[in-house]
Amino acid sequence: MNNEQRRETTATWIWYPGDFEVWLGNRFNNRRTERGAMFPPFWKQDSHYVTVEFSKAICAENAEFIEIFAEGSYNVMLDGKLLFGRPSQLQIPAGEHRLNIKVWNQASPPALFVKGPTIVSDDTWLATYEDKIWIDENGVAHGSGIYVHAASWNFNSFDTPPSTYALLRQPLLPVSTERIGENAILYDFGRETFGYLCFQNLDGEGVLNIFYGESREEALDKEHCETLDCIGRKNGKMYDFSQGVTAQNTSLHDLETNYQLANSKAFRFVYVETEGNLTFEALSMEFEYAPQDLANSGTFRCNDDEINEIWQVSAYTLDLTTREFFVDGIKRDRWTWSGDAIQSYLMNYYLRFDSDCVRRTIRQLRGKDPVTAHVNTIMDYSFYWFKSVYDFYLYTGDIAFLREIYPRMVSLMNYCVGRTNELGMAEGQPDDWIFVDWTDFPMHKRGALCFEQILYCKALETMALCAKALRDYPDNVPPQGSLPTQRYAEDASKYDEMAKNLLLTFKKIFWNEESQAFGHAIEDGQQNTTVTRFPNMFAIIYGYADEKERKSICENVLFNDFIDKITTPYMRFYELEAICMMGGQSTVLQEIKTYWGGMLKAGATTFWEKYNPADTGVEHYAMYGRPYGKSLCHAWGASPIYLLGKYFLGVQPTSPGYETFTVSPVLGTLEWMEGDVPTPFGKIHVEMDKNRVRVKSDGSHGMLFIAGKSVEIPPCQLVEVNL
Repeated sequence: MNNEQRRETTATWIWYPGDFEVWLGNRFNNRRTERGAMFPPFWKQDSHYVTVEFSKAICAENAEFIEIFAEGSYNVMLDGKLLFGRPSQLQIPAGEHRLNIKVWNQASPPALFVKGPTIVSDDTWLATYEDKIWIDENGVAHGSGIYVHAASWNFNSFDTPPSTYALLRQPLLPVSTERIGENAILYDFGRETFGYLCFQNLDGEGVLNIFYGESREEALDKEHCETLDCIGRKNGKMYDFSQGVTAQNTSLHDLETNYQLANSKAFRFVYVETEGNLTFEALSMEFEYAPQDLANSGTFRCNDDEINEIWQVSAYTLDLTTREFFVDGIKRDRWTWSGDAIQSYLMNYYLRFDSDCVRRTIRQLRGKDPVTAHVNTIMDYSFYWFKSVYDFYLYTGDIAFLREIYPRMVSLMNYCVGRTNELGMAEGQPDDWIFVDWTDFPMHKRGALCFEQILYCKALETMALCAKALRDYPDNVPPQGSLPTQRYAEDASKYDEMAKNLLLTFKKIFWNEESQAFGHAIEDGQQNTTVTRFPNMFAIIYGYADEKERKSICENVLFNDFIDKITTPYMRFYELEAICMMGGQSTVLQEIKTYWGGMLKAGATTFWEKYNPADTGVEHYAMYGRPYGKSLCHAWGASPIYLLGKYFLGVQPTSPGYETFTVSPVLGTLEWMEGDVPTPFGKIHVEMDKNRVRVKSDGSHGMLFIAGKSVEIPPCQLVEVNL
């Protein structure tokens, strides 16, 4: 059965595009706590549209009955006439008809499920949030809203609507326990984990004080640990004091004897102190995780056991931070951040290829119009968001998603352009957060930063690329209100010109002949010629430096120990990528062993938000002025996955969805390596040692570039080249 036939017979839940992600994101981002207090995000949170109309033009060969299910109250119109009540079944006569179903739901996104022999709800239906109808003298309603294709995912049964979405769980036990004093026990789960604590066979009355720790020291430090809980039992009832109410519907089996905490936490260690005569027989957890397609996952293995361990720990780190969305750190923030997320996407393309989570996160980060602030309030994070959209299209080939998100790209870019200075450069306004990176050295972020211009230029280029793609692949059945092809052509030309002009401007202003590198900033018309790594490595990555400039940047910045060092995996990601692009894989391999290997030697079971080799003991855990403020499981710490997949195995798409690709493997100082890179059509397998290279693609065509040779890689055929 082909896709078109399946579309005619398989029903799925549908909703207004982006609403599921906005609603889910609000639930997700507002679960963060700081020592028991709720801690919501400090940026604008949008809401789903509470009333959505779904419509479908129907041509029924025969009369048929349909079943209607909705999340919310609803009414039904057939051929413009309102039907009585809320019919759960409806007969559609043979012939051509227009079916309109309007759903209202304040609590969760209005969603619809329609099932009949040939009439089913799917993404061919149209949706609008605009309630613009008028009724003629015959009582027939006419709509005039702006319609878009309805959204759907994999909610394909009437009894599993979108609001029931949840991650998977499995029980885990601690690997060891240690009694401390008469009334306290320290539990060790062996490595960083995430989920819900479960107490079995509670008896007596009293209070359990629960202190979580990514390290032993944090769990035992009751005054300073980042997360904690407090529950009590009295008269056979459980009380969760962080929730402020009597616990309801949260027990595992029987409220009187077994209890599962309502909120998930990240931890390795759990320290439990008992007050009163309350006892429990055992402590376990429900480990919560996102399902993954392990059959189409990336792999990497080589002769260096330390590199293999680094890859495995990186994979576990990324898996833990891949949840409903790609989250930054699982202990503290538990929020979606655009700068963190774009790195998660790139690592994901070389590990799990979870396209659904990428779509959800991009939609959730963007939110809705009107735009009143940068993404996460951070100017650089808006620019990363644009690039993440085209990256997704390049890796997946999903033109439908690009078409859906493009209008929101335009409105966000209009906001960005409206905040530029007289030279057309991005400059922070009083209510903007200019982040760049966490640094251990003084670095002001006033005025127009060279780093921000490079990101802004790439965002403009991205707009042009997306507009060109949509110009070349117009919607075959465009809904009312969709952009015409000519508009995409005009946008492509406009954004391309803006990017070229900005490139000329910032290169002229910021390139310093004396230092042979890009300077830092322009403030009040004065140039700050301080040299930092940030703009210079991005100039290499984004192709804004010519060959001479690239070599100068490597010599005078990237390999210059007098330039302040980067200490976050966040920006090490980009620094090491730039070095790889300059052919420095041997250097990068040693840096991975030193930096990520250093975390392993310090006891890491997942990779951290920041690592300074000069720190010792508990110094490793401190950040933000707090002794345990640092996240010890942070998504951006997993970057070796991306570096090893893209720049050692050497696999990259060269056209959307890996329709074509290249393989340019580099051993560096390795003796041999092998691995798989996931794609939309399966895997690309690469093996290499000092004598030969072997490549096999599960589908599509590629080119192998090695030792000055270029060799075609046909689909499903093993290609071998002797070196």
